[in-house]
Amino acid sequence: MQQVKGSVLKSRLGFVEEIAGKAGVERVLSRLTEADRKELGMVLTVKWYPFDLGKRLDDAIFQALGGGDSAFFLKLGEASAVKNLSTVHKGFLTNGDAHAFLSKAPLIYSMYYGTGRREYERTGDRSGVLTTHEAQTFSAPDCLTVVGWYRKALEMCGMKGVQVVEDECRAAGGRVCKYRVAWT
Repeated sequence: MQQVKGSVLKSRLGFVEEIAGKAGVERVLSRLTEADRKELGMVLTVKWYPFDLGKRLDDAIFQALGGGDSAFFLKLGEASAVKNLSTVHKGFLTNGDAHAFLSKAPLIYSMYYGTGRREYERTGDRSGVLTTHEAQTFSAPDCLTVVGWYRKALEMCGMKGVQVVEDECRAAGGRVCKYRVAWT
């Protein structure tokens, strides 16, 4: 069973509180089952949780606050990058060296997800490809958070004009999730 670290769930709930306050968090949680609300009531950043719990949380956030705009998940990914890369995972950042940061993708992936793997391939001086293989579960919103997360993380490394485009997505029938990354 695919799992995610509690830090992923905490980042999402923190983002909701940041943009919509405690009332927004309550609005989101009210869309979940009592069992889900109980599990999300005390999330530990180092504990593994079912991916499906995160998916249900994403759906509730989108319904309560997303306003029908899937770009909301890009913002959620960016906020998660800022929260995690400013604190516990700050050591992953490599100022001025995007390739050094992106080469850590396999390790970073393993810190957030319990199954599958992510690899990085350098394709040029200012470009590369991230590919996620063998994840047992997946969702289009989670893929959008990955796009936002890597875009913001690269900006935090000092890159300008960062573009992250998902060229293939398992949630849309693809074999893998593949993200083309470039910067100026």
